Amino acid sequence: MSPVYDCTTESGRAEGVAAAAGAVRDGQAVVLPTDTVYGIGADAFSPEAVASVLAAKGRGREMPPPVLVSSVRTVDGLATDVPAYARELIAAFWPGPLTLVLTAQSSLMWDLGETNGTVALRMPQDEVALALLTEVGPMAVTSANLTGQPPATTVTDAAAQLGAAVAVYLDGGPTVGTAVSTIVDCTGEEPVVLRHGAITQDELDAALARPPEAKVDAKDEAIELPADPTPHAGDHDER
Repeated sequence: MSPVYDCTTESGRAEGVAAAAGAVRDGQAVVLPTDTVYGIGADAFSPEAVASVLAAKGRGREMPPPVLVSSVRTVDGLATDVPAYARELIAAFWPGPLTLVLTAQSSLMWDLGETNGTVALRMPQDEVALALLTEVGPMAVTSANLTGQPPATTVTDAAAQLGAAVAVYLDGGPTVGTAVSTIVDCTGEEPVVLRHGAITQDELDAALARPPEAKVDAKDEAIELPADPTPHAGDHDER
């Protein structure tokens, strides 16, 4: 059995994040909590590691995983031609259960699968996930379950399905609720909701309708996380 680290305490979180970071740097897959459900992830820039995540789930390249990031500033390193409305959505909802599909930087040396030149980005609102992402950089992360099975809401659920295919399990406690994440395609002139979820259409509309003086340039804004972020419930991002 792969090691499981209790990340509900400060000391356990530090030990677990260090172990998971080492595994990710070695090209291995890890399971981590997010603000939706548990995810299985690996170094986004290692094609072999990303392939191992897809293989663990029994999934093909036609469903590439989203990429989780620890900072808003990472967006412009991974995506290009980011529209102003996407930055408004980032300012309003990151960190949180909103995935934005953007045009990927063509110069990046990665292989997430059949992305058609796009990348799905999200900044989760979870202390453990953000700590790991800060250590290792962007990770390709998808729900920690076998394809066709329910997403894992506890680390035990994830381990029962994925077993030794995962090098390290980070236990952040059970997730709350069942709302899925919201996915918005931001590759065109107007946003297109690909999946409705934890963030409603009304909330999206309200964020994009804010008066000019209330708008924030998400590219330059530094988001300060609360000491103990309240998780958003729901399904982890699926492309």
